[in-house]
Parts: sequence; C-alpha cells; structure tokens
Amino acid sequence: MTASNFSNAGAGSSAEIASALACVRAESPLVQNITNYVVMNTTANALLAVGASPAMVHAVEEVEDFVSISRALVINIGTLSPRWVEAMRLAALRARARAIPWVLDPVGVGATAYRTQVGAELARMSPAVIRGNASEIMVLAGSVGAAGKGVDSTQSTDDALGPARALARETGAIVAMTGVVDYVTDGTRVAAVRNGHPMMARVTGLGCTASALVGAFVAVHDDALSGAAGALTVLGVAGELAAARSAGPGSLQMHLLDTLYAMDERTLEQHAHVSYA
Repeated sequence: MTASNFSNAGAGSSAEIASALACVRAESPLVQNITNYVVMNTTANALLAVGASPAMVHAVEEVEDFVSISRALVINIGTLSPRWVEAMRLAALRARARAIPWVLDPVGVGATAYRTQVGAELARMSPAVIRGNASEIMVLAGSVGAAGKGVDSTQSTDDALGPARALARETGAIVAMTGVVDYVTDGTRVAAVRNGHPMMARVTGLGCTASALVGAFVAVHDDALSGAAGALTVLGVAGELAAARSAGPGSLQMHLLDTLYAMDERTLEQHAHVSYA
C-alpha cells in the first residue's frame, strides 16, 4: 500500500477529531494508567491538558477496583517488575470483564526475553488498542530481527505496516503505530497521520503520551480506530506547533502542554494531515 492509495475523504475529518476532543473535555473521562516511572508526570499533565482525568494506580491491592470506576485503562510496560506485571494482568482481565477499553503500550518488546514475553501475553488479553513504535509492533507480530535499540525503533512504520495489519487481525486490537508517519489499522482499514516534528523524539515519554491520549479518546469514541487516529493527530499537530515556538526539547515540553490545552477545530482544520485507505 502506498501513499497514493490514501484519501482524505470520509472518517477522520478535522471536524470529527475536534468533536471527539470536545467530548473528552465535556466528559473528562477517568483514565487509569499503569505506566512507567519515567513518564508519570508527563502523561498525567498531557491528559489534564486535553481535559481528561488521569490516575496513576498500580497497586495489586486496588488496581481491579480502580479499573471498575474508570472509563479507560492504559498499560505501559516501560519499567517492569513482577508485582507490576501481576497488577497489569489483573487490570486487563477486569477491563475485559467490564467491557472497558484498554490500551497496551509494549515498550521495548524485543529487548529482553522477559519484556517480550510480558508484552506478548498482554497483547492476547483483548486490548482495544496496541500503540507502539515500528520495532515493537513488528516483534509482537512475530517478525524476525525487528527488535529496536532498547526502547527506540530501528524500523520504519512504512516497512512495518504489513506486520501491523497482521497483528491487528491476530489480536482483534486496533494497532496504532507511531513514527515519521503514524499508521492506525484494524487489519483492513488504515489511517495515516502525517503530523509531528522530529524534536518530539528528543523528549522522553511522548510515545507514552500518545498511548495515554489514545486512552482518553477511545473512552469517548465508539470507533477505536477513529479514536486512536484522532488522538495521534491532536498530539502530532500540537507537537508541530509547539516545536515552532521552542528553542529545544526543554521548552517543547512546556509549549506542547499549552498547545494541547488550546487545541480547537480551526487549528486542526489548518494543520491536520490524516488520510484513510
């Protein structure tokens, strides 16, 4: 599939994305995050900036109860430990039982056998969305030699689109793959998001932020593919505009939150580049 196969018509218009963002702001969905130590503050602030209500709850003793009162769950395996893995399993099972959408961020799968096993196990536990970089998605799809450099991808999303579609069909999840071009697929439909800025890769946790925002959008959206694509578009547009105002990665973080907070339909109409095939 090439770029010429994609069309801007139909779902995913700037008006529809803005409508989903307005729903997030109006409903302020509670999004539970079992995430890594590095990004808790970053992702919580991003969720607040778009209007969602973040919670960083991972204790085994309360994780199931908290899932039950949440609108969405995000599981990020960035900093693993056996106790946290137990909490992730319990949370995923409770989300599935309660039909609460949950997002898997398989950070660094392929780097170690333990990380790969945990990521593969969770991917089989009915996530609504799997959001990762190209290497992570290819590893989960069973591609040989696709492992990244630690948590960084060594593959392009164009090369990984086939494995992403296969993973979506295998797991039943929407696969949202981020990179120079973001692709979101259910195994048949594919959305391509061409927004973002290279400086975003110099700020830790913006991939994790993407997963958190996907959680907020799928909490209010009936179609997980459109919700995930909308979340990635909002973040990508915000990253572009924030980078234009920033001297470097430090100020980018500040401007990104401000831009997410101020995001509106007019800004999306002017800057969003989303196409479907």
